[in-house]
Amino acid sequence: KGVILMAATNRPDILDNALMRPGRFDRQIGIDRPDLVGREAIFKVHLKNIKVSEEMDAATLAEKTPGFAGAEIANVCNEAALVAARNNKKAVEMSDFNYALDRVIGGLEKKNKIIAPKEKEIIAYHEAGHAICGWFLEHASPLVKVTIVPRGVGTLGYAQYLPKEEYITRTEALLDRMTMTLGGRAAEKIVFDKISTGAQNDLDQVTKMAYSMISVFGMNDKVGNVSFYGMSQDNFNKPYSDETATLIDDEVRKQIDEQYLAAQKLLTEKRAELDILAQQLLSKEVLLKSDVERLIGKRPFDDTEVFVSKVIPDTKFKELFDGDAEPAEA
Repeated sequence: KGVILMAATNRPDILDNALMRPGRFDRQIGIDRPDLVGREAIFKVHLKNIKVSEEMDAATLAEKTPGFAGAEIANVCNEAALVAARNNKKAVEMSDFNYALDRVIGGLEKKNKIIAPKEKEIIAYHEAGHAICGWFLEHASPLVKVTIVPRGVGTLGYAQYLPKEEYITRTEALLDRMTMTLGGRAAEKIVFDKISTGAQNDLDQVTKMAYSMISVFGMNDKVGNVSFYGMSQDNFNKPYSDETATLIDDEVRKQIDEQYLAAQKLLTEKRAELDILAQQLLSKEVLLKSDVERLIGKRPFDDTEVFVSKVIPDTKFKELFDGDAEPAEA
């Protein structure tokens, strides 16, 4: 009597019903990834363990790490401290955190990787294509950094964005993200009239996004308002007919082709800006948002709502364990 037994799992959907009966593990608490306010609080906890400069702000770091869990935030703080120690600094600065974020997101910088000038030019235009599409598409995520510094295994460059804190995504946002993701290959086609293997990861993302839109989220008129999420997808027990499978495949290709053409059209219109960014990438290798604003002007859409931190006041929440329970302080 008086003993509470707690357990944790990442897969509550596969638990045995016998475990979930009243009196056993019958009360579940869902713990999702922290939001902006949660990440700021977690950063404050981990920043206490390291010596940071006065310019450091937990709110700014929280804005730069959307989708990060507590363990990943701890890893970033630890990595930033290591970087500062290697450079014999007395305190951890924002530049150390930026380097740590690059390493966590993109992998270890490969300074000894030799890339031929022609290949480097292709990579520069590829990444500039992503950046230009994201810059001039209203519903794309705001650009933070674009680089052609090789990192990790097979990563020759990347464009880093700051996703919005959102819980639902509209069709136009998904379409703009697809266009932005296809911007790299579209730039290669426009500038060199050839394509390369560098877009493999982009194509993988776009294909998954298109199949999700059409067969999971019901965002296609021909397939209709149906969702096959979580259903068996093997060849012997498909949740839909062969005709529907063919229709889904055709609509996925059609959707991807439309966004690819949209990317080509946008980059053709913004060819001057594309050339400017690509040439600057070839000379500097790393461009921040401020550099892009200086080179091609400010983004024509307002991004201020992305960076606003909402303050949650103290609120009384009613606990739902018992119907007549008194409200508890949260």
